[in-house]
Amino acid sequence: MPQPTEPAPPRLHAVTADTLVTVDFSPRFQRRADPRRTPHSRSRPPGPYRRLFALPGTRAFTAGNLLARLPMGMFSVSAVVMIAGSRGSYALAGAVTATGLAATGLVGPWIARLVDRYGQARVAVPATVTAVLGSLALLLCVRYGAPDWTLFAAYAATATTPNLGGMSRARWAHLLREDPAALHTANSFEQAADELCFMLGPVLASFLTGTLFPEAGTLAGAVLLLTGALLFAAQRATEPPPRPGSATARTPLRIGTLLVCFVATGAVFGSMEVVTIAYADAQGHRSAAGAVLALQAAGSCAAGLLYGALRPTGPAERRLPVCLLSMAALMSLPLLAVRAFDSLWALAPALLAAGMATAPTMVTAMTLVQDRAPADRLNEGMSLVVTALLTGIACGSALGGWAADHVPPTAAFVTPAAAAVAALAVNAVSRIASPNSRRTH
Repeated sequence: MPQPTEPAPPRLHAVTADTLVTVDFSPRFQRRADPRRTPHSRSRPPGPYRRLFALPGTRAFTAGNLLARLPMGMFSVSAVVMIAGSRGSYALAGAVTATGLAATGLVGPWIARLVDRYGQARVAVPATVTAVLGSLALLLCVRYGAPDWTLFAAYAATATTPNLGGMSRARWAHLLREDPAALHTANSFEQAADELCFMLGPVLASFLTGTLFPEAGTLAGAVLLLTGALLFAAQRATEPPPRPGSATARTPLRIGTLLVCFVATGAVFGSMEVVTIAYADAQGHRSAAGAVLALQAAGSCAAGLLYGALRPTGPAERRLPVCLLSMAALMSLPLLAVRAFDSLWALAPALLAAGMATAPTMVTAMTLVQDRAPADRLNEGMSLVVTALLTGIACGSALGGWAADHVPPTAAFVTPAAAAVAALAVNAVSRIASPNSRRTH
């Protein structure tokens, strides 16, 4: 069958004297087709994070949420500097901040339960306003020399700060409920954002309190928290619908063993911070402890973003033991570094590497919380995770402090390594016992 041919390019013929002139109007140079260039190669598909933020409304609620979460790493440092500078007592400053953490652990799940029942905007805004008023009251009490008990009362009021990170994760879970791979990327981004906020927050607080005035960190944190929370709450299109439930509904106990894992993981964080500061002090470089600890957060942030760009293999329940095993192995690196070299400069890269196991573990465990917690108790479940982490941080700090006082500084790094092994052991025992628990229920 004859194939259609392209029309020949136009030509112009002219006769001059005894010469026939032909002018060809076809292109002088034709571009050869590159066999390597295909329609698919010309338009590379967007990466997982670009696809994530292509969803309508996601950039807006993420921007507000990050603005509100940045002060989470500012308030404790600002309060310690402000109180210790005014009252001359680090013991008082530490007691006040510890009271605030304890109050947050108790009040946080209750606030989250209200969020589940009545919606994010209706609860988050008044809860944030109450927390901001508590911060301002603390500032005024310190500024004008109020009795010490007023500092405890004012800082306890900040416990109403809603779990903004959990609410952001709840929005992603609502938007991506049919796309587990995208939800994995979103959870990884949120964990990296947590690490970034807790890395930048203390730096910003130290800069403000040292450069301007002692109350500047608390004041700036309150403004950022309120502004960010209002921007976040204003994005109603991406807000999960409220799920009214029974007032006597039980706490989501299906995440009980996970909460124990989070306590052990929090103990890793708390003990590592204390023993690192003690080791830096013993080396004569206490002022460098913050920068060295920031490397751990930086490693976790980078690993979280990389982990989110990878497609998860298998369910989260199978990935969690691998992540916990990796964390247990990498958390031994600081111990090996100080034992082998006894140098802060050797500890720094070891902490960077150790932090790389933190974010994948937290992302995978948080994915399990989203899978196991009932839909009408999702915010409460994630708030219980925060309570478990705070409990673990408090216990780890106490254990790390005891080790720093009673054993050589290098041996104190056994504490975070042991806490990581404990998290792995808890998960292993729960996996062995889970078939029996299903039969009994």
